[in-house]
Amino acid sequence: NGDTHLGGDDFDHALIDLFTREIREQFSLDITTPTIKQQLRTLSENIKVRLSDRDSARIEIAVGAERVYRRLVTRAEFETIIAPLVDRTIEACSRAMKTAKLTPEGIQQVVLVGGSTRVPFVRRRVAEVFQRQPYTALNPEQVVALGAGVQASLLAGVQRDILLLDVTPLSLGIETLGGAMGKLIPANTRVPCRASETFTTFKDGQTNVKINVLQGERELVKDCRSLGVFELQGVPPMPAGIPKIDVTFLIDQNGILNVSATERRSAQTASVQIIPSHGLTRDEVRRMQAEALEHAREDMTAHHLIDVRTTLEFDLHKAEQVVERYGHLLDAPQRHAIIIEIQALREFAKACTDPHVLNDRREAFNRMTIPLAELAITAALSSEDGAVGQEPARRVGREAPENNSGGFGGPA
Repeated sequence: NGDTHLGGDDFDHALIDLFTREIREQFSLDITTPTIKQQLRTLSENIKVRLSDRDSARIEIAVGAERVYRRLVTRAEFETIIAPLVDRTIEACSRAMKTAKLTPEGIQQVVLVGGSTRVPFVRRRVAEVFQRQPYTALNPEQVVALGAGVQASLLAGVQRDILLLDVTPLSLGIETLGGAMGKLIPANTRVPCRASETFTTFKDGQTNVKINVLQGERELVKDCRSLGVFELQGVPPMPAGIPKIDVTFLIDQNGILNVSATERRSAQTASVQIIPSHGLTRDEVRRMQAEALEHAREDMTAHHLIDVRTTLEFDLHKAEQVVERYGHLLDAPQRHAIIIEIQALREFAKACTDPHVLNDRREAFNRMTIPLAELAITAALSSEDGAVGQEPARRVGREAPENNSGGFGGPA
């Protein structure tokens, strides 16, 4: 339950921010010189160390011609500055105990690791929370180094009697037609992991596919976080729904996400690598999870409506093609009724907000066009023309723009 973006360097940065602000106010000077920045970092770390066994420490640094910044930092002032950071660590401890269904009384020993556990304020807060004095006999820096060695041994396959498991905090997926989130890797999946799914195109002759990689628990793209966008080019022009595009998500032991897309017939491939350099904080993850739970019903309805609308549009588009080519085989009233229903269904789809009602209309339309489909298949077979009867995609991507590059959607 640790906060992976919180560490001892944050104590140093808190002091640096204080000194930088006071230098700006005292000398009307913004520190931009790399030399002075490095001096501030070094001095801040030294002050943190000295305040572990002293009540005060002094800083003195030249910031310009005949200008010297001097400051006395007391331990009490330092503790006030770092208190919010220590509280974040304590919150992580509380979450860990809650997850393990433990109370402080049920814990045998509290071992301090990491250099910043030498800070007296940290030790006092740990003692208050766990209601006991922490164990401090181990060298806290050496413990971290040994732990890194164990992890390296596991990753190299040398040591196999220990298993450390990471999980994905939020679901990962791609954008599909209409702004829906198509999830490939659910939240809390163990890392490393791999997931693949086959998608298809939505527009006839579409040669490029834009892939938007998303993270989040909501069902719509607008409520999720985009991690990266890349484009699969060179897809052979084919009728919509025919290309088979395999999308693969792979997360390795280091949490690096690799996403690739391959069109089966042409073997055209594109990929992107996403390195977790700006991760979410624990609070942001919890907020996103809570919002997903709060809006679950409306999100699922919205996603279902998008799926039905896109499938309906695909059916209507194919029906228009068949009517144009084989409509003369029907009686004029039947042909006219299908054309009128296509127009009416498009207007109805824009206004309808109930996916079940819309899907019922779609199924009724498909039943209505069965006689035309049968005539078209018979005519196609007699002329050895196999251009009719392509299977539509279940969940398709967004329409392609004019440059013939578009999205794609779900299981083919």
